[in-house]
Amino acid sequence: MGNPAGVRRDFEALEKRRLAAAKLLEKGVSPCDVARRLGVDRQSVYRWEKVLAEAGRSGLKSAGRAGRKPSLDEEQIARLKQMLLSGPEAHGYATALWTCPRVGHVIEQEFGVRFHEAHVWRLLRKIGWSAQRPTGRALERDEEKIARWKKERWPKVKKTLQPKGGRSSSSTRAG
Repeated sequence: MGNPAGVRRDFEALEKRRLAAAKLLEKGVSPCDVARRLGVDRQSVYRWEKVLAEAGRSGLKSAGRAGRKPSLDEEQIARLKQMLLSGPEAHGYATALWTCPRVGHVIEQEFGVRFHEAHVWRLLRKIGWSAQRPTGRALERDEEKIARWKKERWPKVKKTLQPKGGRSSSSTRAG
C-alpha cells in the first residue's frame, strides 16, 4: 500500500516501531500480539522477526532516505545559486535572462549532470527562484520625452466624452 501520494515517510518513527517490535519479540510475545499492539500488519512482524534472527537489532535500523540519491548535493546547490546570482552574462549569454535550458546547460558544464528542463524548474523553485517576465523596453527609450508627451500632447489628442443631452441619429429607442 505505502503512503498516500505526497505524504513523506517518518523514517525515525518507522525505526522506533520496528525496534519496539523487536523488544516485544525478544520478551516472547507472539507475532500476532505484537502486530495487534503496534497496529501493524502481521506479515511485517514476521518479516522483522526474520531480520532480527539473521542480523540482530542492527538489521532493523533505518536505511535512511528512500528513493534515488540526489544528483547535486547541498553544497553544489548553494554553489549553483551563487553562479545564477552572478547573472547569465557572466556565463557567456548575451541577455540578462535565465531560462531553464540555460540553467540546465550551466549545471551540465559545471557539475557534469544533465537535467530535464522540468527538473531544472523544480531545482530553481527549491532554491527560492520564481518565474519572472522581463520588462520589454526599447533600448532607445527616452523617459524624459515620454513624460513630456504624456503631460503636453496626450491631453490634446485623447478623446473626451460628449456632453449628455441630445440623442444620436443612430438611436433605436422609441421616444
